[in-house]
Amino acid sequence: MFKWLHPYAKPEKAYQLSLTLYKWTLPLALIGLLVGSIWGLVFAPADYQQGDSFRIMYIHVPAAIWSMGVYSSMGIAGFCALVWQIRLMELSVLAMAPIGAVFTAIALFTGSLWGKPMWGTWWVWDARLTSELILLFLYLGVFALFQSFDDKRTGAKAACILAVIGVINVPIIHYSVEWWNTLHQGASITKFDKPSIAGPMLWPLLINIFSVLVLFIAFTSYRFATEVLRADSHRKWVHQLIKQKV
Repeated sequence: MFKWLHPYAKPEKAYQLSLTLYKWTLPLALIGLLVGSIWGLVFAPADYQQGDSFRIMYIHVPAAIWSMGVYSSMGIAGFCALVWQIRLMELSVLAMAPIGAVFTAIALFTGSLWGKPMWGTWWVWDARLTSELILLFLYLGVFALFQSFDDKRTGAKAACILAVIGVINVPIIHYSVEWWNTLHQGASITKFDKPSIAGPMLWPLLINIFSVLVLFIAFTSYRFATEVLRADSHRKWVHQLIKQKV
């Protein structure tokens, strides 16, 4: 069933696929973010309670959603790397970690900007905010753990172990507003019955959520290609590639 994937287990094929993905997904992501952000920040109607301050959600919500999504992807890749000893999966974990850390930092920063007018403070040790901060430390830990070993394969395996263990924090973040009494609002667009956001506000948000996903794919593809080149810098195909570029 998955025989068509077998050629991409070779680093050179994976490298070529990653660059192709990057070239196609980056323009799509930028166009989507431009459309969604202008629609949401300029043309969407103001919220009847929060006024225009709600517009920060067009940045905050996509970043927060994919801060969890990226870590979940890292956990899956790390599990595959540890169980089936797939080196390319190790490299994908390393490629995703800085991107997820940036998404998490953006989510925390914009959440503080949003929280100040709503809660009267920049930060509270709320269950959702605290678990999201822990997620940022996990991202930084994965990257730092890899860098702390002289043997990069050992560092990659240690990073994969932390990525797998840290996945337990993802459902804690998601369900924290239901499990504990928190200031953070509950789910608005992932409810089973009907989203709590009106259509004119919801559509630009959905566009940005999708666009940030595509942006994650683009950045990961580029970083993955870079990691493959670094890991295989001694291989013949890399030397041939350099000669072609020169």
